[in-house]
Amino acid sequence: MLKPFAIAAYALVAVAAFAAPRGAPKGPPMQPPPPPPIIIGHRGASADRPEHTIASYTVAIAQGADFIEPDLVSTRDHVLVARHENEISGTTDVAGHPEFAGRKATKVIDGQSVTGWFTEDFTLAELKTLRARERLPQLRPANTAYDGKFEIPTFAEIIALARAETVRTGRTIGIYPETKHPSYFRTAGLPLEPVLLAELAKAGWTHAGDPVIIQSFEAGNLRALRRQTGVRLIQLIDAGTSADGISYDAMVTPAGLKDIAGYANGIGPSKDRIIPQTSDGALALPTTLVADAHGVGLQVHPWTFRPENDFLPKQFRIGDDPKGRGDLVGEIRVFLATGIDGLFSDLPAAAVEAVAGGAAAK
Repeated sequence: MLKPFAIAAYALVAVAAFAAPRGAPKGPPMQPPPPPPIIIGHRGASADRPEHTIASYTVAIAQGADFIEPDLVSTRDHVLVARHENEISGTTDVAGHPEFAGRKATKVIDGQSVTGWFTEDFTLAELKTLRARERLPQLRPANTAYDGKFEIPTFAEIIALARAETVRTGRTIGIYPETKHPSYFRTAGLPLEPVLLAELAKAGWTHAGDPVIIQSFEAGNLRALRRQTGVRLIQLIDAGTSADGISYDAMVTPAGLKDIAGYANGIGPSKDRIIPQTSDGALALPTTLVADAHGVGLQVHPWTFRPENDFLPKQFRIGDDPKGRGDLVGEIRVFLATGIDGLFSDLPAAAVEAVAGGAAAK
């Protein structure tokens, strides 16, 4: 027989059980998990095809990239095309075209003297007669099999590819264009920004929720874009000083990050600013950059993750051949553990595997 105080306690439990349905949450409501880091096909899948070609972007999408990344430069007739640099002797067969021999020139680009052939000295029609070549043949000899097969794509063609692949795959494929040497092109009378924004407007991409992120190493370029568009902007961060005279070291200070948060949605730092390397080439301890950036509301998308031993930290190399492929998945997983929100990779398939492995571990 239950004692009086036991009966009272039993009654309280019964009432509580009736009042709180089975399965009701306890404590604060559950927060949805953060989205997985975005994977940016750096110049496409440039480890597997010559960079900045429709073939490279297509392979990147097939490997699972969320965004494809074109570096944008201008032609003489003010059309944006995708090349790593406006000097194109290393990425096209222009040197083998005798009709263009007289176009070879020496110019000062962002304070550096450069000799070669430049996109701004060619019309789009002339550039379309050239064919792409592998930029790093000593490290990516397999890609040289595709030399001479692919055209230089326009920005409009890359947008069209992303939109068509979005329909075909059922996944949203975004674009992540970089304005290359914007101060130089502005001085040359070929500003990149108005053409870039016009092409995005044609696609209906003008807001932060649209599948486009614009990146630049120049802060002035991004500040001007912020006044003209609502799409997401990323401040790239390297070593030294930007072409518009701002110290990259100053950008990663608390004050610098707070300033960036006033005009951009995130930063794209070189990966060594997140995890430096020791003197013997191994990864050291992480810096506080990811946490510092998150503290002022900035996303963090480091660059560039490449599969060849020549680019990998010591502990992720496999064998001694610089062009041999090491453990890129392992390297990326270490960086994912710092809380990055995305990453640029020449081999998107490795990033997809690393992200999937991280999700499974959770």
